[in-house]
Amino acid sequence: MRTALLLPALLLALACSSKLDRRKAEDLIRANYPVVVPVTVPEKASAEKGSPAYLRLTTLKENLDKSGWFESSVRPEGGQETFTFRLKPDAPKTIKAGPQGFSIPAAEAVFVRAVKMEPTHEGARVLYEVRLEKPTAQFPLLLAHYPNAKPGQIHQRHATFERRKGAWELTASDEVFHKAD
Repeated sequence: MRTALLLPALLLALACSSKLDRRKAEDLIRANYPVVVPVTVPEKASAEKGSPAYLRLTTLKENLDKSGWFESSVRPEGGQETFTFRLKPDAPKTIKAGPQGFSIPAAEAVFVRAVKMEPTHEGARVLYEVRLEKPTAQFPLLLAHYPNAKPGQIHQRHATFERRKGAWELTASDEVFHKAD
């Protein structure tokens, strides 16, 4: 009689533990934060004079000239102007060279909280929030690309979880930035 009562309770406990809870989701997401929000500086870019892209490149050039970390030049080529940026040897080591140009830290994004959880066929999808914090001296460069960005601003992201070998795993996120090295 006693085992007959324990079996349904055990099955119920196992069924309940297979669901991802908010605290576990937040812990798994939080491990990937804070992330560095960089600004990418191209080695070379062209834009038509007066276009929005031209205005962004002009703002980028002005801010980089103030920093003293880059040599920059502008050459007219037909109806366009070509901007060239070269990193100076005495520039900070936080500026990293990459295939798209140079990456300069402008701020950090920190995890805030999970907002909504939805079960899926494979696992769960979680909507969560991050907050923009710790702007650097190069934050104006980020504003040239995203004029509405403000420190303290909340942004929403999504994460996907799957249950593998009895444990929940964060399998994907739409966060485009990565944790600092």
